[in-house]
Amino acid sequence: MKFDFKAEDLIIKPYKSESSVYVRQQKGTYQRIRQYTGLIFVLVFILLPWLTFQGHQAILLDIGRQQFHFFSQTFFPQDFVILAGLLLVSCYLLFFLTTWLGRIWCGYTCPQTVWTFSFIWVEEWLEGSRNQRIKRDEQPMTLNTFTRKFTKHLIWCLIAFFTATTFISYFLPAHELYLDLLQWQWDNLTTFWVLFFAVCTYGNAGWLREKMCIYMCPYSRFQSAMFDKNTLLVAYNKLRGENRGARKRKEDPKALGLGDCVDCNLCVEVCPVGIDIRNGLQYECINCGACVDACDQTMEKFNYAKGLISYTSENALQGKKVKLLRPKIIGYGVLSLLAMAYMVFTIQVRVPIEFSILRDRGTLFQLDFKDNVTNSYLLKITNKSKVDRQFTINVLEKSVSLSVDDNVQIKAGEIASVPIKLTMTPDKVRQKISPVTLSVAVENMPEVSIIKTTKFFSN
Repeated sequence: MKFDFKAEDLIIKPYKSESSVYVRQQKGTYQRIRQYTGLIFVLVFILLPWLTFQGHQAILLDIGRQQFHFFSQTFFPQDFVILAGLLLVSCYLLFFLTTWLGRIWCGYTCPQTVWTFSFIWVEEWLEGSRNQRIKRDEQPMTLNTFTRKFTKHLIWCLIAFFTATTFISYFLPAHELYLDLLQWQWDNLTTFWVLFFAVCTYGNAGWLREKMCIYMCPYSRFQSAMFDKNTLLVAYNKLRGENRGARKRKEDPKALGLGDCVDCNLCVEVCPVGIDIRNGLQYECINCGACVDACDQTMEKFNYAKGLISYTSENALQGKKVKLLRPKIIGYGVLSLLAMAYMVFTIQVRVPIEFSILRDRGTLFQLDFKDNVTNSYLLKITNKSKVDRQFTINVLEKSVSLSVDDNVQIKAGEIASVPIKLTMTPDKVRQKISPVTLSVAVENMPEVSIIKTTKFFSN
C-alpha cells in the first residue's frame, strides 16, 4: 500500500489570519437605494424615542417596572403571548421575503450593514480611496497617517457612543437620559450598558465587519433552506461572461475567444464581505448590489449590454420560466397574514385589567361569635391602560358576602394590592371547600372585566 503525501504535509503550520477587506466606494442605482434606505432606517431609529403620546414617550421598554409602552398600549409580563405572536410575525415575514427576494434584509436594512457602510464612508473620507488606504497600511507610520487614523477612530467612537445612547433611550426615558448625560449624573448601570453597546458597535462596524456576516450571523447559515430556483439573488451570468479576460475596448471579444467579463476585478473590490461573485452562489453574499453597479459601470464603458451581474434567479440564468407564485412563497405569505391577524385580534380583545388572587397563608378561615366563616385574600390588580381608573370588585355567589373598600383607584400602569374578606353564614355552608367566583371591572365600564375562581374554606 502506497500513501501519496509528502513529509512537509505532516508539519503543523501556524494559523494565518485573514487579510483585511478594503472596500472600494461604488456609485450606482442599487447603492443609491441602499443609501436612502439606510438613511431612513437611521432616522427612524434616532427619532422614535423622541415621539410622545398622551404626554409620555411613545415607545419605552421599561424593564425596571416591567412595562412596555407602545403608543396607546402598555404590555406587562403577563402579555407574553403577544410577544410570541410578534416573533412569529417577524419570522414568517423574514421567511417570505427571503424566499422571494433573497437576502434583501441583509443588503439594505440590517443594522450591521448600515453601520458598516457608514464607518467605511468615514474611513474613505479621511484616508482616501481603496488603493490609497492599502498603500498607507503598507508604508511605515507617519504623522499624517497617524492623524488621519486617530481622527477616524475618534469619529467611529463618537458614532458608536451616540448609537448606544440612542439604543438605551428605548429602555430609559430619552429626555432624562440625555439631561443626566449633560449633568454627568448617569448611574453605574446606565454607564455600563451605554459603554457596552458602544464597544459592540465600534467593534462590529469598525473591525469585525464582514466577519460578523460570515461567521457570527446565524441567518447566513440557514438562508439556503429558504432559497429555491426562483429566489431573486445577485448572480453572475457565467454563460455570457466566460471565458473572462482583459482586452481593449474596441477589440471584438468573440474574435479573441472571450466572454463579456473583462476581469477588471471591480466586483471583488466593492464587495463588503470580500467574495468573488463569479465563483457562484455563496452564503457570505449579502445581496447589497455593489457588484451589480460596478459591473454595469464596466459594461457601459465597453459598450456591452448591462446585467452580466444582476438580480436574477437560477431559473432565469438557465433560460427557464420564472415562477413568482409557488407553494413555498404562498405558504409563507399565508402564515404571515395569519400571524398578523392573530396579533391584531389579540390586541383588540385584550382587556386592560389583570388580577390574581392570593390567599392568606396564616389561617384557612376564621369564625366569629355567630359562627360566620371568613376567608381573607389579597388581590393584585394591574391597570394596563394609559389613564387612571377606578375598579369595582364583586363576588358572583349570592351566598357569600364581600368586604372591601368601595373606592379602588389605581393609576395608569400601576399594580395595586387590595385586601378583601369573604364571609359565609353557617346556614349557607354546604361543604368544607367551596368554589367562589370574583370579578374585577372598570367603574362605569362593566363590559371591561375579568372573572376568576378561588377556593373558600370552612370547618
